[in-house]
Amino acid sequence: MTLAPETTDLKVQLQLAEEWFTVCDLNQLLPGRGVAALLPDGSQVALFRDRSGTLYAIDNRDPFSGAGVLSRGLIGSHQGRPFVASPLLKQRFDLASGQCLDDESVRVTTYTIRAA
Repeated sequence: MTLAPETTDLKVQLQLAEEWFTVCDLNQLLPGRGVAALLPDGSQVALFRDRSGTLYAIDNRDPFSGAGVLSRGLIGSHQGRPFVASPLLKQRFDLASGQCLDDESVRVTTYTIRAA
């Protein structure tokens, strides 16, 4: 299946401190796939767009391995909660809250995200 290219001028923005930071064009986020982006402080964020168009942003660093790989993980849902599974050790992280679904003591940072 080939997706038709989306034509839009909307930008994906993250709220950092008190201002909005433009990360990329909305059409760069394909539904069901992640993208990594570099933030001004040198950290990485993993951006996701689900098939309904909802946007999510979490820290790209896998807290179990320390590698910046969460943007490459598989997206799914568990009991109605969207998650990404780390491509390395397969732990699942709730995309809305950052909570690890496999170890309640672990969480990744989430970001407020919008298309504007």
